[in-house]
Amino acid sequence: MLSLLESTKPFIHHFKGIRISTRPDYIDDEVLILLKKYNITTIELGAQSMNDDVLSANDRGHSSDDVRNASRLIKAHGFKLGLQMMTGLYKSSHEADYDTALEFVKLRPDCVRIYPTVIMKNTELERLYNSGVYKPDTLEQSVELCAALLTLFDNEHIDVIRVGLHYSDSLIEGSVASGYHPAFRELCENRIFADKLDRALRNIDSKNIIIEVNPFSVSKLIGQKRANIKDLEQRGYNIKIDKDRSLSKYGLRIKNNR
Repeated sequence: MLSLLESTKPFIHHFKGIRISTRPDYIDDEVLILLKKYNITTIELGAQSMNDDVLSANDRGHSSDDVRNASRLIKAHGFKLGLQMMTGLYKSSHEADYDTALEFVKLRPDCVRIYPTVIMKNTELERLYNSGVYKPDTLEQSVELCAALLTLFDNEHIDVIRVGLHYSDSLIEGSVASGYHPAFRELCENRIFADKLDRALRNIDSKNIIIEVNPFSVSKLIGQKRANIKDLEQRGYNIKIDKDRSLSKYGLRIKNNR
């Protein structure tokens, strides 16, 4: 750790700070005092779950209290806090994963990452899957859950800086039976707008509609391969999209187009 931190010194004036990730049980006052000297600004914790049974079943080696204690110390020492969670772990459920997100909200992190579980070859998780003990989420199930998590964190003004793993050849070649998708966040945000459209249209009595959305969210509203718009068109709607910068990232407004 020290050799890596020392290597940043010649460049210290060329960037605002350093972001690091570590285990919750590796954080204490001594470590944080040391990190402060090296211009570390953000510390992310691989919490993965706030359910102790899930953490134990997946051999994480830390507890939910370790996450709480580390988060408190990180904020007390003036660092920005990031929390990472994994959905669909062995012995978990959508309810347990949503509860993890609620526990994250209580800790008020500056940012969150959401990683749906990917089963890698030659691992204990693969053995559990092959034996039928572990049934991973499908892509559709994972999208449904993570869309709800994104909405929760957005409502709480907590920035979700990553959803799903970065694409790599080794990830594709080394994984099995996973619901991995390279544009996973896009699918989740498409789902958010699809659900909002369904709810909003219940109060609209015309098939000629104007959908108002933030200009930065037009593609999310339209959906991958125009999935959301095609669905509305198949249901007989004639659609016009208008842009309104006053709307939030996931906000939309539907009007009759007389």
